Amino acid sequence: MITYIQGIMLTVLEMICCKMFFETFGKKRSENRWINYGIILGATILGYSIALIFYDLFFLKQILVITEIAFFMVLYLKLHFGKAFILSLLFQGLLLSVDYFTLWLNVSLFNSVAEINESHNVGGYLVTVLAKILLFMVVLMIRKKIGGRSSEVLMDIDWLRFIFFPVFSIFTIIAMIITSGSVKNQKQENVFLVIAFCLAGMNIVVFYLINDILKRETKIRENKIFQIKVQNQTDMYRTVSENFAKQRRMTHEYKNQILCIESLIAAKNYDELEEYVSKVSGHLSTELDYIKTNNVIVDAILNSKYREILDKKIVFIFKINDLSEIGICDEDIVVILSNLLNNAIEACEKCNEKKVIKMKFVKEKDNVIISVKNTYDGELVIEDGEIQTSKKQDIDEHGIGIKNIIDVISKYQGSYAIQNNENEFYFSIIIPH
Repeated sequence: MITYIQGIMLTVLEMICCKMFFETFGKKRSENRWINYGIILGATILGYSIALIFYDLFFLKQILVITEIAFFMVLYLKLHFGKAFILSLLFQGLLLSVDYFTLWLNVSLFNSVAEINESHNVGGYLVTVLAKILLFMVVLMIRKKIGGRSSEVLMDIDWLRFIFFPVFSIFTIIAMIITSGSVKNQKQENVFLVIAFCLAGMNIVVFYLINDILKRETKIRENKIFQIKVQNQTDMYRTVSENFAKQRRMTHEYKNQILCIESLIAAKNYDELEEYVSKVSGHLSTELDYIKTNNVIVDAILNSKYREILDKKIVFIFKINDLSEIGICDEDIVVILSNLLNNAIEACEKCNEKKVIKMKFVKEKDNVIISVKNTYDGELVIEDGEIQTSKKQDIDEHGIGIKNIIDVISKYQGSYAIQNNENEFYFSIIIPH
């Protein structure tokens, strides 16, 4: 009975490693947790049955196991059977390689073959559990190198923290293998096996626990980024709407002004006409948009920020040209300009003396160039290699704006440069057109 339980547990460990291996190369067909659990359970039961029935027929057993894993993984993931079969073949080869390597390591380093055949065979099971933990680590490395961000959220520093537990488990089981020759009875053997299986299981549990926690944190962060993007878009569309409403009012007023001018001309009241025209032209100069690039979204953002910058007594120097065909979608323009100018305005507000923002937004040959340079006081805060802003509302939002900009730059396969000296911060972007 104990042997069957041990066999089932080893099969479960193998199937979990197999599941993790396949998840590196495909996405789940269903997000229903119970359906997925059912598929993995079916694969485990059938795999264990094949191993029992065809125990003495090695090659036939391998072919059947490879085929059944491919079949269940096609049900579990969005994979063609041909690709699933090849991956199943690779995994089985990886599994056998790790098993034989562990056995060789045991024989070469610990010289414990004789001990494995004694002591109620506890040494043999410990070597097998050690092989599963090594397999687990190899699969994790494959996910890290091949799967990347799409299959894993553990970053480099998280990997360094997590890897301690598998390494600790490996050395613990090695120590148990070395001392397995001193096992005298079935009770001691059971204790060794329980410890070994618990260590193997805990590695998997800890991995998924950490992964779930980091996924939740990622979702929270993505929600914050989304909220910031929505706020930027809302501000931009509100500005556009206000401009249209203002334009309609000005059109209505313009008709009245023309009628008034005509009446003054008819009355030959030229002194009053001159005074009235001067008043009207001064009023128009404060209402009209100063910045025109032939791009509605860019004009709306820049004119809105321009008025905000003037109200805050900041000098604004800019260079622009015709941006009617820049090849950047409206949403991404909002992300870049809103975040760059918001950060620049915030930095200038904290300057005691010189408050200057210089901006360049031009299309030159095959490139779109966007750069913003602004003065700032104090020290530039850098954490984890990333520039932090100084938002007061929520400290967790530090740096999110800059990360959004970098994401957009990457989307268009562009490049960027960030520089600073004692009192100026510079962010330059080049996007191929």
